Amino acid sequence: MNTGTSFGNSLSDTLLDPDFIDNPPMVQPKFTSRSQSIRAVIGDTITLPCEVENLGRNILLWRRGSAVVTAANLIISRDVRFKLLEGYSLQIKNVRPQDAGDYNCQIGDHDNRDLVHTVEILVPPSVRSNPETGHVTVRKGGTATLECKASGNPVPSISWTRKDSIHGSPHLSEGPTLTLDNVNRQDSGTYRCYADNGIREPVFVDMQLIVLSPPEITVEKSWLHAGEGYEAQLVCTVHGDANPEVMWYQDSFLLHPNDRRTMDTRGEKHYLTVRNVRSSDFGNYSCVAENSLGRAKKYIEVSGRPGPAQFHSPMYSRYREMYNLTWSIESFPLIEEIRLLYRKLMMNESYQHPGRWHDIILNPPSTRSESFRHIMTYTIKGLDPNSVYETIVQAKNRYGWNEVSDIFQFYTLSTDMPNDDVEQTLGSTAYGNNYRALNGSGTFEDSLVRTAFLLSLATTMRHLMRM
Repeated sequence: MNTGTSFGNSLSDTLLDPDFIDNPPMVQPKFTSRSQSIRAVIGDTITLPCEVENLGRNILLWRRGSAVVTAANLIISRDVRFKLLEGYSLQIKNVRPQDAGDYNCQIGDHDNRDLVHTVEILVPPSVRSNPETGHVTVRKGGTATLECKASGNPVPSISWTRKDSIHGSPHLSEGPTLTLDNVNRQDSGTYRCYADNGIREPVFVDMQLIVLSPPEITVEKSWLHAGEGYEAQLVCTVHGDANPEVMWYQDSFLLHPNDRRTMDTRGEKHYLTVRNVRSSDFGNYSCVAENSLGRAKKYIEVSGRPGPAQFHSPMYSRYREMYNLTWSIESFPLIEEIRLLYRKLMMNESYQHPGRWHDIILNPPSTRSESFRHIMTYTIKGLDPNSVYETIVQAKNRYGWNEVSDIFQFYTLSTDMPNDDVEQTLGSTAYGNNYRALNGSGTFEDSLVRTAFLLSLATTMRHLMRM
């Protein structure tokens, strides 16, 4: 008697089934690779892995969108950059921006299981100017807009610098557009637009800004000392666009080249050279520049009068009650008379009050020199110790008195330095065109003077502050 309960066919019954023996169930294929997000720089070679276990009789496909790239071991795409590696991994050489997207490794069974790789192509930056000529022209006082356009992946950041700045390459702004308001001549130059997205090196494009402006003139000397029989050269520098025309005038008369007069141009510098100067050549000259935007003028006086005195003395005296003053003057004719004025300055923290001028007339040596620059010295005596003085010098030749010199200040000490012979009379030494201003190791700035400065500076300044 069978007392058991029947639950259907047992496992042994299934294994003994003739249909199971003829068509055993297949083991399901399985991906052993994982989906990836792959970033590659343009031009690189990438590999998309696709490893499968138990593929059996199933066909493995690579798809990109609806397009079939490979089927089993066959390359369906005509793109020769695609290649199947061992294990069905897909290799793409020399990747391009259009290779970005999703790539599906698909098992061709009734489930159509996919392994998806996402490819991002990184593109180094590129940049171009707008307009493509790279030139922007604007009138003085207007607004200049410089623009550059960049591309790449990721989207590049853009910055601007001034290429030809005297301060290096200062950062100006960010963004594709650089705007300059109220431009002037100094804004003309080369501006550089940088594009950077972190892929390889930043790139740049240069843009040239041209500011059209009326001429601007500068002169090296507004007063020029000249001598009869010598040569005089006047120089003016003309800035401006639109091909300025430059003309030279003496008083109100337009000058033209002749056997003694030449006019030359070297870049922005314009030269008027007068050879074998005559007294009629002395006077007021003007350099005039004109273009389509305007006109400019600068004056230069050519004179036979002495040039202004230039001082070469140290700031501090070596003595309590006297000071050796040294100066130089340009003069082609003999210097006939020199006028020296000095006065004491009363000063404290809140004010300075000058004393009265002491006026001294000096007669220079009458010997004539072949050259025109003279170094002269004079010792001023009877000064107060620990004091500050100021002095001016004026000179006269047969053409008249020169302009009064700039004010020169000097200081007396509280204690005399070691004894030294002091020049107490007016002396004159002439130097030609190779004259070099005395400094450093000359007798006017010797070691005693430097020592005097260091020893007496604190004492003198404390005294002056109490005055």
